[in-house]
Amino acid sequence: MDAETFDERKYGEYFPQLQQAYRNAFDRINERYDSTLVHAIDQQVLDESEPCYDDREGFYLELPAEPHDRLTGVVVDEERFEAVLEAYVAAIEAELAGVFDG
Repeated sequence: MDAETFDERKYGEYFPQLQQAYRNAFDRINERYDSTLVHAIDQQVLDESEPCYDDREGFYLELPAEPHDRLTGVVVDEERFEAVLEAYVAAIEAELAGVFDG
């Protein structure tokens, strides 16, 4: 895997693998945290995230600016939100590595 190949193919050839990685991460995080918050993060923050690959660093997500401000319909303090978002992002990045590097 290299960055250019991933970027060129992620929404074509690699799309099923991306979907599987996100689904696996969602299932894992949804078991550990409040499902209402997890769903909100999934639909209101991660829907605008961009999966990326760096030849040195591996897989990572680019998140939209001010992710906490995007959250609506769920009352949660910013510290709790950040902790769940961080865990969710880490789970997605680990799933991406497992799917593509595995």
